Amino acid sequence: MAKICTMGELMLRLATEKYMRFGQDDSYFATYGGAEANVAVSLANFGDDAYFISKLPKHEIGEAAVASLRAFGVHTDYIVRGGDRVGVYYLETGASLRPSKVIYDRAHSSMAEAALSDFDFDAYFTDCDWFHFSGITPALSGSCREITFAAVKAAKARGVTVSVDLNYRKKLWTKEQARETMTALMPWCDVCIGNEEDAETCLGFKPGETDVAGGNIDLGGYKSIFRQMKDAFGFRYVATTLRESYSASDNGWSALIYDGNEFYRTKKYDIHIVDRVGGGDSFSGGLIHALLAGRDFRDAAEFAVAASALKHTIPGDYSRFSEADVDSILKNGTGGRVQR
Repeated sequence: MAKICTMGELMLRLATEKYMRFGQDDSYFATYGGAEANVAVSLANFGDDAYFISKLPKHEIGEAAVASLRAFGVHTDYIVRGGDRVGVYYLETGASLRPSKVIYDRAHSSMAEAALSDFDFDAYFTDCDWFHFSGITPALSGSCREITFAAVKAAKARGVTVSVDLNYRKKLWTKEQARETMTALMPWCDVCIGNEEDAETCLGFKPGETDVAGGNIDLGGYKSIFRQMKDAFGFRYVATTLRESYSASDNGWSALIYDGNEFYRTKKYDIHIVDRVGGGDSFSGGLIHALLAGRDFRDAAEFAVAASALKHTIPGDYSRFSEADVDSILKNGTGGRVQR
């Protein structure tokens, strides 16, 4: 069983119900989530030994957040306890021509104010096979940037495979800050995941005349930037999801992957969205699991995009699908007939 560590902030998610707008709903549905925590949950669902590295308060809300991971079998031994607050994000789920909206209330959270001395990466990465983080974590604070650099360096020193989801969040830092930090982190990464906007903002690579939302996808442009990214940073694989936004409710969903020799596009799924938050994270989890399981990189990408398409069908950040669930989609298709 593969041991995989992910690191980031676990937040309380407060979402309006039944597609209501902020101010329209008088109650909010509370769950937990966060990019790297979502990946850990996906991996645990697939049967991997998933560990989450973070910091959370000792109070009841912090304990509930930890319990939300334990419920899926994620190991929480590497969650440091301390600080005063759990970060919060508010979600208004969009529909049709109205997009979803997120409001953050995560300043001064336990993770944002964590110190490098809180974490023992030498211990965490003993017998570890893979480490995953996203561009959200170093964006949280100066100390989180220091922690992220220490983590990737410690992982590489022990021969651990490192993956990154670029995950640019404009509400957390500027484009200039993102590019400076993420470019400096890339030499320690083996697998780079990110959509076309993230690649351009964080690393300066733009895929030709692509307009994914409008359905104009320049595959030649993607192949060119993937090659440039691999040449610049030595990535083993470069991957991206392609979200064709017909509306907030209906998307085309596929992925691209490049191994330095072959450029491959997966099957495209036309998905009706229940909740898109966590969709990219479930792709990362699926890709990590499939590659560690020894699947060919093309098959790994197909597994990942099917896993993430499934995630869009349920509410909440966390994916709740097993390896068998994903393989069933790959084998039997997406007819949606009742299973009896």
